[in-house]
Amino acid sequence: MTRITYVTPHGEQIETDGENGSTVMETAIMNGVPGIIAECGGACTCATCHVYVDEDWTQIVGGPSNMEEDMLDFAFDVRDTSRLSCQIKVRDELDGLVVHVPTRQG
Repeated sequence: MTRITYVTPHGEQIETDGENGSTVMETAIMNGVPGIIAECGGACTCATCHVYVDEDWTQIVGGPSNMEEDMLDFAFDVRDTSRLSCQIKVRDELDGLVVHVPTRQG
């Protein structure tokens, strides 16, 4: 299992264990993380699973694909560290990952 911490807009930290091969979005949904809506269920056709990757993790997580960048145009308050959590695969290298949930989605 890979430890992922979600930080809510109010500063609450929700620590979860993600199963390798799943996504950061799926892990959030399974653990009831508020603010991750995931209307499209992970198909990268909405921007309701938008997160900010903690700056310490941006190199390891990597950047968005072209398709993901197009969808981020619909997200609220996009930043350099913005990603769609449905596009981040959980893997051993992400153990300890920290992502921040925006104040609102798309």
